[in-house]
This record gives sequence, C-alpha cells and structure tokens, in this order.
Amino acid sequence: MLYGLIFESMRTALQWPPVIKAGPATEGEYGGMDAERSRVDPHTVLYPLVDLESIDGHLSDWVREYRTHADLRVEYPDGYDPILIRPDGREVDTWRQDYPYDSLLRRAEYDPTKRALQIELLKLQTWAKTTGARIVVVFEGRDAAGKGSTIKRFIQHLNPRGVRVVALNNPNRQERTAWYFQRYVAHLPSAGEIVLFDRSWYNRATVEPVMGYCTDEEYQLFLKQTPMFEHMIVDDGVILVKFWFSVSRAEQLTRFVIRDVDPVRRWKLSQHDLASLDRWDGYTKAKEAMFAATHTDWAPWTVVNGNGKRLARIEAMRFVLSQVPYEGKNEVLVGRADPLIVGPPMMTCGRLASQVRGEGDRGTVNGQQPSSPAQS
Repeated sequence: MLYGLIFESMRTALQWPPVIKAGPATEGEYGGMDAERSRVDPHTVLYPLVDLESIDGHLSDWVREYRTHADLRVEYPDGYDPILIRPDGREVDTWRQDYPYDSLLRRAEYDPTKRALQIELLKLQTWAKTTGARIVVVFEGRDAAGKGSTIKRFIQHLNPRGVRVVALNNPNRQERTAWYFQRYVAHLPSAGEIVLFDRSWYNRATVEPVMGYCTDEEYQLFLKQTPMFEHMIVDDGVILVKFWFSVSRAEQLTRFVIRDVDPVRRWKLSQHDLASLDRWDGYTKAKEAMFAATHTDWAPWTVVNGNGKRLARIEAMRFVLSQVPYEGKNEVLVGRADPLIVGPPMMTCGRLASQVRGEGDRGTVNGQQPSSPAQS
C-alpha cells in the first residue's frame, strides 16, 4: 500500500519534457566545444521538481522498494552511460535539475573531444617524466557524482607506469593511531608521477563527521591542519588540483536507482551509499564548512557540475590541462574550461567559500585565476 502511494506520487511528479537535441558543434570559446549550446533560461521552469519530502520514510528504503517494480528498467542507448526508463517508456531526466544546458553532450561530439584531450594528457605525462614534475589530482564529491568514471577516462590511455589511482580502504588499527595524514603522505608522487586520489584525506571533512566516524575534536583539528598540510605539499613543488563533483539531489537519487535496478551495477550501491541518501543536508553543511576552511590561494577547490557526466569528464580534463605548462600544448583545443560547468565553489546559499571567511576572491593554480562560479 505504502509503496503504491510512493510510486504513484513519483510517477505524477516525474512528467519530464522530451530531451532536446543539441545543434551541430561549432568552434566556440571553450576549447572548440559549442559555446552556444542551448542554455537554460533561468526564468523558465522546464520540469516540476520531485517532491522528495512527500516520501514517507527514509529515501534509502524508497530506493530498495524500486527493485521490486518490474516495469522500471535500465537502458544503454549508446552502449554506455545508462538511463532509467519509467513504465510509460520515457526517460527519467533528472539531470535537468541545476544543469545550465537543456541538452546533454552527444556522443558524436563527446568521443572525438575526449580522444583529443586524452592525447593532450599523454603530452602532459611525457612532460612530467621529462621535467620530474609531480602532479596530484584530488577527486571528491557527492556519491554517484561521476568521480570514478572521470578518473577512468583520465587514465584510459596514460602509461600505467607513470600514473597511479589511490583509493584507500578504511584505516586499520595501526593507521587509526597514527597522524591522520600519514597514510596519505605515503602515496604522494615521486618525480615524474601523476597520482589521482579517488577520495582522499577529505573523508574527514565530509564522510566521517556526517556518518559519525570521527569525533568533533578530530574533525576540528583536520580543518585546522589541512591548509598547512597542503601548503607544505605545494611549497615542495607538487602541482595540486582539487575537484569537488557536484550532483543534484534528484539526479543522485536516479543514479542510485539505476545501480539498484541494473544487476551489473548493483555492486556499486553500498549500504553507505544508501545511508548517505538520508543525510543530504548533513553533507551539504559539511561541504560548505570544508570549502570555507580549505579553499586557499595555494590549494583552491574547483567544483564540477556532474549532472551531465560526459561534459563533466571533458571539462575536468580541460581544466587540469589548462593549469599545467606542459610542452606541446594545443592551446586552441585545451582553451579554458566551460565556466558554467567548472569553477570555484559556490555555497548553496549563493556565497563563495571565501566570502564565508570574510575574504575576497581566492584561489590560483600556477598563477591562474579560477573560472566563474559553477553550480554546487
């Protein structure tokens, strides 16, 4: 009975419009991508938002209920990047929430652009090996925001001997008694290496306090020590880029449902993921406190709007490439990242993290100012 009421409520609310096809790609301002991709008119409501508050009980329980509904299915219309299909045959296009464009990046445009940028990443890797440069890219963000799939595209064609992905498990007993940053220091790059952290020391800024895995004293000490820790890393010559992948609440929920409905993706839906659904506001507060304490001149945060996975991957690659002065860079191709997708952190209340600290605009990487604020 309860499930029937829930599903009927969601079926009525999710009356999304059909996906609008993007026009032909043109040479534009953002590294050759279509600069005039149809932007959303902020005064036009394209869809009714899902009334998540109407769900009786925990969202995690609601997701589990979806598995029992045989009419919901997952499709792969272009071979990858799954979509959720409702019983009436229409796509659940919750990606529209907080997204600046009214269409997603087409595969015909995505594939060649991705390949071209991956060639640039190979140039960057060669430059790092030649010069002894050390590069660290931190991938943080909401669950199901697209961190893992972006990392996969970053390293897809790189020489595995010069790049590492670090995704640490829970600390063991010995690690829990050591200095918190100690186990991460062991994974920092040597000369010529690129290290990508799939979640990092910032677990203590978001996951641990929200889920109750650390004390308030440990949390406050982390916020105090992190800017100093990162200053030492950068001062020693490491190029540090910190990404926060953002995703809207409705789209995150859709992605969790896809994982639950699709048997080959169900392993990606953990009990921790389900528990995080019920703590959205807690994660928002933790994220904002993290930005306020750790968005610094020497280690600024860069927010990526992850509702459109393909464009998020492309623009994250473009941003990293734009920050490093590697040899042979194709300046026309790299250009600068789309400021509607990538930019410094913006609070949900509409303030920059730097403004929360009572300071002016903050944040440079290799002497460059970040782009305009992105949706957070």
